[in-house]
Amino acid sequence: MKATIYDVAKEAGVSIATVSKVINNKGKISAETRKAVLEVMERLDYRPSVIASALTGKHTYTLGLLVPDISNPFFAEIARAVEDQGQSLGYSVMICSTDNRDERVERYVSLLLQKSVDGIMIATGIGDKAILEQLLARRIPVALIAREMPLLAAHTVVVDDYVGGCLAAAHLLGLGHRRFAVLSESMKVISSRERTRGFLQTLEEAGIAMPDENLIVCDYRLEDGKAKTLELLASGKAPTALFACNDLLAIGAMQAAKEKGIRVPGDLSIVGFDNTILAAVTDPPLTTIAQPIEHMGKRVVDLLVQELRGENPVKQRIVLRPELAIRASTAPPNGE
Repeated sequence: MKATIYDVAKEAGVSIATVSKVINNKGKISAETRKAVLEVMERLDYRPSVIASALTGKHTYTLGLLVPDISNPFFAEIARAVEDQGQSLGYSVMICSTDNRDERVERYVSLLLQKSVDGIMIATGIGDKAILEQLLARRIPVALIAREMPLLAAHTVVVDDYVGGCLAAAHLLGLGHRRFAVLSESMKVISSRERTRGFLQTLEEAGIAMPDENLIVCDYRLEDGKAKTLELLASGKAPTALFACNDLLAIGAMQAAKEKGIRVPGDLSIVGFDNTILAAVTDPPLTTIAQPIEHMGKRVVDLLVQELRGENPVKQRIVLRPELAIRASTAPPNGE
């Protein structure tokens, strides 16, 4: 038979209120009493009811994380960092993969609210303002990671995407490249827009204007990067250097080059963005703009939990600096 809070109180020789204080880590309880209650809880295998806590307006010690695609290594690594940090602070994390579709976002937000999660972390795009309004109306703590939403008052942890684009361009310019192309996600995505802006502005400052048709907008998946790069290579206007706004697009571009017998980096240098685990195992290993993925995941959980504890009522925007990770996918043009 499953143990109850009454069983714990009786076995430990304390009141139910004392057990509740130990569970919720509140109130003045001596270290000796706390230890005794925790030992009884472990011996009886007692687990507080999350549902009961929700019904009484208490914390459920669960958090939600919305990502666009858990199969994308960047978001998989974000999710792992978030889950690890949540566990270390006593929180379970429910991970929801939205596919960047508002109907799935809406369904998952409703589910998380039904489950009475204490807070929600968002790493996916939300195009429907009604969903944001729902979150605002419920006044549930929200934190954004690798995502900007000006309409939503929330803690935010991002990398400086503009600087990342500048770093990519400066690296390729320094190698001697003068003909460029960019693979980017939709310009509606702030991170992609800023990465592209930084790249193009650095070229402009060097006196180089990239042709408009070489700014190629596509979806974020590897196969999209490959398909668009194949089109570019078939156009007869192939660049000597390509900047992709995420690692998956960059690896897709590498596959397209290999299929066409174009050497990377001998004929085409490629730079990605994210520095996921895939970047180090491609052939050749991918030069990329590194985001501090693990630190970002930990930081966003810390901000959310601090708000839940009443420690930081002021919303914070943390902007981290990216770094250039040079590997073997870039070289001077024509292998010079």
